[in-house]
Amino acid sequence: MDPNLRNMKDFLTLYNKVTELCFNRCVDNFNQRELGGEEDTCVDRCVTKFARFNQNIMKVYVDAQTKINTRRMQEVEENARKLEQQQKEDRQKEEQTQKEASAAGPSVLTPIPPNAPGNLSM
Repeated sequence: MDPNLRNMKDFLTLYNKVTELCFNRCVDNFNQRELGGEEDTCVDRCVTKFARFNQNIMKVYVDAQTKINTRRMQEVEENARKLEQQQKEDRQKEEQTQKEASAAGPSVLTPIPPNAPGNLSM
């Protein structure tokens, strides 16, 4: 889903929840078209309380997410260092193997005579 569309959907869902919650808590008289004094105050307080609560929750979420992201980055960097070290060790082992092979001198293959015992070709 498109991130902008997702954000709009989340906003509308939250807006609808706040509207329903505050309406159910505060509106109890349907005889007038407009909110009465107490209803208006109640709705104002309800929306303000919800907005503050949501702001505090988002602050905690952002702080927690920042810590999680920092920890993940440290793990990625540590894994990259370990991989680099392992590759370095593998290269050193390969170089050592090549040095040992070259220090042993050139290997010479001698042909086996056709009639020698152990020659499997016929």
